[in-house]
Amino acid sequence: MPFREVNAKMIEATVMPGQRLFSQRGAMLAYQGEVSFTPNMQGGQGGVMSMLGRRVANESTTLMTVEGSGTVLFGHGGHHIQVISLSGDTLYVEADRLLAFDGTLEQGTMFMGSQGGVMGMVRGQVTGQGLFTTTLKGHGSVAVMAHGGVIEVPITPQRPVHVDPQAYVAHHGDVRNKLSTALGWRDMVGRGSGEAFQLELSGSGAVFVQASEEKL
Repeated sequence: MPFREVNAKMIEATVMPGQRLFSQRGAMLAYQGEVSFTPNMQGGQGGVMSMLGRRVANESTTLMTVEGSGTVLFGHGGHHIQVISLSGDTLYVEADRLLAFDGTLEQGTMFMGSQGGVMGMVRGQVTGQGLFTTTLKGHGSVAVMAHGGVIEVPITPQRPVHVDPQAYVAHHGDVRNKLSTALGWRDMVGRGSGEAFQLELSGSGAVFVQASEEKL
């Protein structure tokens, strides 16, 4: 179910009988037709395990199941919106940055520390970002939110990308993540931005970076 970008901060989705999509609560701006919005605490196709992961990650935000026949305008907080199309691959995205996504996509949760080791765990303690990242897999569209716009930066085996953890929005491809420190431990006291930490993404794929470190 493709999303049409109305402008930088609003998208339109076409809802058809027999299909559904999920959106963040409070994201609906307007709609036309016979469309229903129902709270869904299971978190889409991921079911109970996905919901459990979100609760552990303190990301138990209720998703809305959107069904019926018509069109819906989505936006949230005046944030910039980026539409990402998936063709069988997996998108890794911070849960609070999800605006809406196709109901055909399978949702899961990945513990960022599983790739970043101990430093991956430090990410949640010092930078304020979550330890868990939501995964969306399959064929469909995903709309994510960001501050100040989004740029897609290619990741190649020869050129890994270093991102401020608070500027990170999402990534896809065969990519490994590792959090490293740019300063000594004593210098990091009181610092929570990329001045002290860098999220290194290596492999083949792309990362979406927002133009601001401000949290959603």
